[in-house]
Amino acid sequence: MIFWEYLFFTSVAILFFNYIGYALLIYPFVLLKRKYGQKKIYTDKELPFVSFIVAAYNEEDCIKQKLENSLQQEYPISRIEFIFITDGSTDSTPEIVKQYESVTLLHEPERAGKTEALNRAAAFATGEVLIFSDANTILNKEACSKIARHYSYENVGGVAGEKKVVERFDTTDADSGSEGLYWKYESFLKKIDSDFYSVVGAAGELFSIRKTLYEPINRTVILDDFVLSMKTAQKGYRIIYEPEACARELPSFSVAEEQKRKIRIGAGGYQSIIMLSSMFRFWKYPSLFYLYFSHRFLRWMVSPYMLIVCLVSNFVLVLLYPAGFFFRGSLILQLAFYLLALAGYWQREKENKTGITKICYYFLFMNISVILGLFRYLRGNQSAVWEKSKRKELIRPQ
Repeated sequence: MIFWEYLFFTSVAILFFNYIGYALLIYPFVLLKRKYGQKKIYTDKELPFVSFIVAAYNEEDCIKQKLENSLQQEYPISRIEFIFITDGSTDSTPEIVKQYESVTLLHEPERAGKTEALNRAAAFATGEVLIFSDANTILNKEACSKIARHYSYENVGGVAGEKKVVERFDTTDADSGSEGLYWKYESFLKKIDSDFYSVVGAAGELFSIRKTLYEPINRTVILDDFVLSMKTAQKGYRIIYEPEACARELPSFSVAEEQKRKIRIGAGGYQSIIMLSSMFRFWKYPSLFYLYFSHRFLRWMVSPYMLIVCLVSNFVLVLLYPAGFFFRGSLILQLAFYLLALAGYWQREKENKTGITKICYYFLFMNISVILGLFRYLRGNQSAVWEKSKRKELIRPQ
């Protein structure tokens, strides 16, 4: 019985620490830094010259809106260049980009993947700061200036914006339900990570880096944004989180599309952990290691399996041993959670996406996708050439 109790309490402790506990432990230090930390940001006249880079593959359905949104950035026109790279596109995406004289088009007929496209665009860019944004995201007009101001600190190597999943690209900014709630939770953790020391992994929807720190990414890398940001942090630079620079993205067209994307991210997570094995030299960068281990390593490599351990050990303690009220109660809570997740699965295509069933379903869905990502990674059949995710129909502002 002691063995099963050990498994149960260990799994609970790991899950709690991963999702909540690690942030609670550092939160007092975060509050002190927020209160007494030095505030120094660029003024408009001091903003660095930036290169705004968008990699687009067969995005004819949304590229025009992305171009117009990008050119509306409230940033000194003499300090920004726009580079759109459309390598491998077989639709009208390159032709649409050509219509905008203030945008530089890079295009090669060969499709080598997003990482190669970013490498080529970064080498071409002349800005001090490289700002990357996905083709299917819409930014607020202040995004570039909010990001660039942080580079007044010499120890800032990168700045990550906030990802928002919305129902439509309009002024309502309507939350897309469980996926949107997840990103609100992730944003909360990123803010804590950033204020404590550094974000551990940036979302490619909106991310920036000093050009001098850009390290060409191997074309086999799946999560280019995560690897690039972590390699920058390993050089001793901070990755700052800027919630006022928002990248709004429509939710996936269907659960199948979202699962395909999540499994790909899961496979990329395992690949990244192995590629970044040097991160475990905790004595070299203790603060970064703490955040990396707590927020990323446990999330990808441990927590999904701890959910299984927690449930199985609880079942054994109740069915095979004279377990007390605590273990019976915990098993009831776990079963209730999985029943709510099952109900969320049945309701997954309905419009009402903010109920507890949807939240339970999405949490379980993400962890299952990570496990399935492991099998895909072990099979070695995950191509680094990105697949365009089908999103819900874009609804333009009225």
